[in-house]
Amino acid sequence: MYQAKFLERAERFIRGLDENDRAKIAAAIKTMELGGFQSVEIKSLRGPIRELIVRSYRITFFITKDHIIYFVSGFKKKTRKTPKHEIDYAQNVFKILNK
Repeated sequence: MYQAKFLERAERFIRGLDENDRAKIAAAIKTMELGGFQSVEIKSLRGPIRELIVRSYRITFFITKDHIIYFVSGFKKKTRKTPKHEIDYAQNVFKILNK
């Protein structure tokens, strides 16, 4: 079992979506909390940083040793590459939380 925690940027992004998209993201996150990582679309970005892919939305996250999934930020994917500033931001948060 895993526990999901949302940082402000991720929470604000998800709250801004319509109800249908929020429900799809919530279902994917619930699946991850139950350990079903193979059932959701996830991409490795850099080191421990990953992104959850739901339709055209991406939510960056990492998982700590104590099984906490930190959702860092979210964005709508408009190009093939994940914006470098999103990866850098998630990596900085990871470093701060894992001192």
